[in-house]
Amino acid sequence: MTQNPTVTVLRPETAAGSPESVLPEFPPLQHYIGGAFVDSDGSDTETLVDPSTGAAVAQVPSGTVSDVDKAVQAAVLARRAWGRTTPGDRAAALLKIADLVEANAEVLKALESLDTGKPLSTSDDDVAGAADCFRFSAGAARAYTELGSGEYYPGHTSVVVREPIGVIGAVVPWNYPLLMGVWKIAPILAAGNTLIIKPSEQTPLSLLKLAQLIDEADLLPAGVLNVVLGKGTAVGDALSSHPSIDMVALTGSVRAGSAVAESASASLKRVHLELGGKAPMVILADADLPEAAELIRTAGYYNNGQECGAGTRVLIHESVADEFTKLLKAQVETFVIGDHRASESVELGPFITEAQFERVKAFVRRAIDDGAIPVIGGQAAAGEGFFYEPTILTNVAPDSEAAHEEIFGPVVTIETFETTEEAIERANDVKYGLAASVWTSNAKAAMELPLQLDFGTVWVNTHLVLANEVPWGGFKGSGYGRDLSIYALQDYSRTKHIQHNHA
Repeated sequence: MTQNPTVTVLRPETAAGSPESVLPEFPPLQHYIGGAFVDSDGSDTETLVDPSTGAAVAQVPSGTVSDVDKAVQAAVLARRAWGRTTPGDRAAALLKIADLVEANAEVLKALESLDTGKPLSTSDDDVAGAADCFRFSAGAARAYTELGSGEYYPGHTSVVVREPIGVIGAVVPWNYPLLMGVWKIAPILAAGNTLIIKPSEQTPLSLLKLAQLIDEADLLPAGVLNVVLGKGTAVGDALSSHPSIDMVALTGSVRAGSAVAESASASLKRVHLELGGKAPMVILADADLPEAAELIRTAGYYNNGQECGAGTRVLIHESVADEFTKLLKAQVETFVIGDHRASESVELGPFITEAQFERVKAFVRRAIDDGAIPVIGGQAAAGEGFFYEPTILTNVAPDSEAAHEEIFGPVVTIETFETTEEAIERANDVKYGLAASVWTSNAKAAMELPLQLDFGTVWVNTHLVLANEVPWGGFKGSGYGRDLSIYALQDYSRTKHIQHNHA
């Protein structure tokens, strides 16, 4: 097979439709601390870049340790009163925030797409998911179930109550700035905690806008939600090591997770880590190949592959590998790539940062040097911005970097296997344990194989389908703790046993 010709990247065509002429309304470009937008104590700034053009669009403060201290002080002052509110009161506030998100969906989508380069359809999913996460967390706050009260020792009645942990610091990534932010904000606040959250220094706009909307609507007491901008090496480190923070939660890389866990260990604070992934898709010979190719078109390339659960590693039985590769290539050839402002039909945008763009280019070059064959793609797209052609690599060796390390780009690799036992062994032979999938028409295999895969989520005949009602999180190098579902609220709360002697 041969590589595809250079893809066309859709871009705004006229000056009236140029990126500079359609910037959305920005929030205040400041920290949000103690119920107000405030300047940083430091003078350093970060430049926000439009990934579709490479042009600078704004400067935001790069926070300091003293900025974190102020946010922690505000959160500590607010924690007792917020923690004593009833679940019903907290739920009412979260439901109003959900309404606010939906009412301001257009500006949130525009900011998210400007910051990340993602298509409006993807940002639309993010905004809708954020609103639903607030709604689910509101309901879950009122639905805890614990061990029933009773006399478990003669003459003594025991009661188990669930309490907030206290002050939580959270760090969220650049691939889903709003959605991953809300995955932290909603359950943390629903459980009665106060929060200091750090968005990525590259993509803070949508979370700042959310803070602005909540502030203007006066939906939360001052200090309950705080947003501190800046780099992980300054703000993130300060959050994980601060003695007045009771727990730190991170969505990010394995390297960042290890650093946070090490820093938090000095004060024995609780840690919640949702880290990287290398999701294998085990396709048996009896699978519905056309359907698998169609669904993997989304699972492998959604959000330009900048997704920790993306299905990027196909392990397929050797007897059907060639047929499946042709089917997947035909699917990938249909992608519409471009600037989100060019057309609503755009499905894939650019990489979020130039650094990520260069990292994936180098990764694919190394894979090809190791013997991988690009069936389609394998190169940067022409023109400005950080666009890369959606790629399929075959002839990927089981022990290669491409088979084991997270690419975080629009690249799907294909490996073949002879036996199911071999496929399961190779699927598990990675440091990650976030997500995987099995593709088969055999009912017995569909029941048994997911139990043999060492991943926090295993799909059968689908991949990358999420819901707020079910948990998301991994094993091994993918971290611990659960986002979404009632398990998230349990992670952000603690149980207390109270026993009364009435003998």
